[in-house]
Amino acid sequence: MAKAQFDREEIIDKAIDLFWSRGFSGASMQLVVAVTGLKPGSLYYSFGNKEALFKQALERYAQKGLSRIRKTLESAPSVGEGICRHLDQFVEEAGHNDFKSCFLVKTQLELAGEGNELYAHAVRKLAEIESLFQTFLEREYDAELSCSRAASIMLHSFGLRVYGYQRLPEERMRLALRQGLPWLPWDQHDMQKKE
Repeated sequence: MAKAQFDREEIIDKAIDLFWSRGFSGASMQLVVAVTGLKPGSLYYSFGNKEALFKQALERYAQKGLSRIRKTLESAPSVGEGICRHLDQFVEEAGHNDFKSCFLVKTQLELAGEGNELYAHAVRKLAEIESLFQTFLEREYDAELSCSRAASIMLHSFGLRVYGYQRLPEERMRLALRQGLPWLPWDQHDMQKKE
């Protein structure tokens, strides 16, 4: 059998962009073939069916997101400051013309009524993100408080990702975050941004 002559990660990244913008149902296999540039046989041989490719796209997207969050939290002077930076990035992204929300959140919303493996996979990936926040929060708080604050971060993150489509002024979204998450060091974060 001949070895595949393409970059697997590049193909998955193209699939992420397609599925992210069109959703699972809105991306036909013909469209997947057109976007990736692979022949149907190569796609099926290398990735399986559309569902398997979508699952791999979710996995890659989630791993990149976890890595980005971990890097942001580890580079911050405190866990709270890292979370402020992370949420601030969401606010900035919502202001971009090509804003697409979060691939995991969009998948969860699209497939919520179906209860299939893709939906379950997106839920597991979001739970991993919440767990990462909880792990970092446990550096400064007890387990119970860290658990509830991690859930609160996820609720606000979901809200930002969905609310971002309304193209609200950034200051309005930042004010809402400050009111909803008053335990974060927003004043300190604002001072560091100005420096």
